Parts: sequence; C-alpha cells; structure tokens
Amino acid sequence: MAKRVAIMGATGAVGVEFLRILEQRAFPLASLKLLASSRSAGKTMPFRGQSLPVEELTDKSFRGIELVLASAGSSISKQFAPAANAAGAVIVDNTSAFRMVDGIPLVVPEVNPKDINTHKGIIANPNCSTIIMNVPIWPLHVAFGIKRLVVSTYQAVSGAGAKAMAELEQQARDWAAGKPVSKSVMPHQALFNVFSHNSKIGANGYNEEENKMVNETHKIFHDPRIAITATCVRVAVLRAHSEAVNIQFSRPVSEQQVRQVLAAAPGVKIVDDRRANYHPMPLDASGQDDVLVGRIRQDPSLEGGVGIDLFISGDQIRKGAALNAVQIAEML
Repeated sequence: MAKRVAIMGATGAVGVEFLRILEQRAFPLASLKLLASSRSAGKTMPFRGQSLPVEELTDKSFRGIELVLASAGSSISKQFAPAANAAGAVIVDNTSAFRMVDGIPLVVPEVNPKDINTHKGIIANPNCSTIIMNVPIWPLHVAFGIKRLVVSTYQAVSGAGAKAMAELEQQARDWAAGKPVSKSVMPHQALFNVFSHNSKIGANGYNEEENKMVNETHKIFHDPRIAITATCVRVAVLRAHSEAVNIQFSRPVSEQQVRQVLAAAPGVKIVDDRRANYHPMPLDASGQDDVLVGRIRQDPSLEGGVGIDLFISGDQIRKGAALNAVQIAEML
C-alpha cells in the first residue's frame, strides 16, 4: 500500500540518499514531503523526474503523514518526534536519539526484523559502523556462537556529513594547487591523515562511536554476553567505512565454514581473491547495497581453531544509514 512519507533532514547527505534509494527501489508513495531547516526551505530537489519543494520543518509538518524517515540530528528528532507520533506517523529514526531507549526497537533487517513489530511509533536505525559489522557477523553468530569481537574501524569522513566530505575534497584541491590546507568541520586535517574518531571520549576511555558499537550490538543481537572491544578512527576516505574484525567463536570453526555461511548471507558479498591480493575496499563498496567481506583467515594466535579474522567495507551513507532505514520502512 502506498504511503504518505516525509523525509526529515532532506537536504543532508543521508536525506539525498533517501531520495535516491526510494526512487531506485520504487518505494510505493502516495505522497512525499521534504522537510529541512528554515535555511533550506524553498529549495527544490529532483525526484522521479520532478522537482520537489523543501519545506521548513515545524510541529505542523506531519499532518496526514504516515511514515517519517528522519536524519536531521538527534536533538531535532527528540524535538519533533512527539508531533510526528501525535499526527499518527511512524518514525524510522537515523540518529542516536532513541537507539538505546528501552522499548524502542533498534533494527538491522538482516538481523532482527521481528523487532519491528514491537514498535510504538518509533524504530531506531543503528549507528553506521554497527550496521556494517552486524550484517556479516550475525549469520556467523547464529551458526557458530561468537564469544568475543575485536574490531578496528577505518571510517570515511562521510560519517560526519556532507560538509565533512566537501572539506576533504577542498583539502585535496588546495594541496594539489600548492595552497595551505585548512579545516573547519573536522577537528583535524583529514587529508593524508588518520585520527581518533571525532566523538566525545567517555569515562571508560572509549569514544562514543566505540561505545555505540558495543552497546548497540548487544541490543540488536539480544545477547549481552558477547565480549566486544572497538577502536574507531577516521581515515582520508570520502565514502564507505571499513572494519577489521577478529572473532573468537565458542567452538572450532574453519575458513571454509565461514565462507559457506557468508556466501548464503543476505546483504553480504565475498570479495576475497588472495592470488590477486584483491579484497574489500571503500571505492568498491561505495554505492553498493551489500557489505563486502574478505581477508577471511584463521587466527593462529587463538588455540583450538576458534579464531577468524575478516576485513569488511560498507557504504556508510547507504547501508550504514539510508538503505537500512528504507528496508525497515518496506517491512512496515
């Protein structure tokens, strides 16, 4: 059945991707309303051969709306969610506002689709790094039981939004022209650099991104027993996150068993050509729905054959954000 849909944060990087995915997947729309701040009101955005106007987001924006795809920042989601729910709309929220709230489902469709049915007006979209890791890790957990995960991320600037992407591009142009490289969006120069993820470091010494990967995975998997530790960094990549994942299983597992499970897993594509030394890369993952998985190998440091290493890449804006939300909306 066609839905009356609104996109909250329509002019941002994820909002633009929402439009692209809704069009590509022929999502059934009775109407589509684009909402953003007053600064963007009056602009138009292309969709299905038309130019749709961008309207200012207010409490009255949700009249007649059945579904809201939200990606305008956590404070905006908290401010306007009550009005959207009061108007009868279900919110699929891409911010951190509701992810760890008890009673609000946190969903990766390839992992816990049944949790969608427990919603009371809001469904949370997980953090991008969590989604990209969970898509290939979940089927391995189901098959073999995971005891511990050690993950190191290589996160593109796309995770910080369209302005961060534009800043990296400008830094590259300035460097090529022999000009000074400046920064204003990211805390450090992104070009030719790697730095700790630009989120607040908590009392436990882990930054917010690292804590999200731990806490969200426990909630999505409904299994707090899995030991997880993460190190999240930014790299000079425009789009698509990569992650090195070390897995300790509860029993011996071979490379071949892992490959068999991943080959049949939804949302996963194996890219693992040892002869050509060709494995998952952000350039290949960008624009793809699937999470690319490679470098599948036994970890010899763990006795008994219980350890496996993987390297994965996934499009942060697409599967790590907009696509995951649209998949949830399709299941609704």
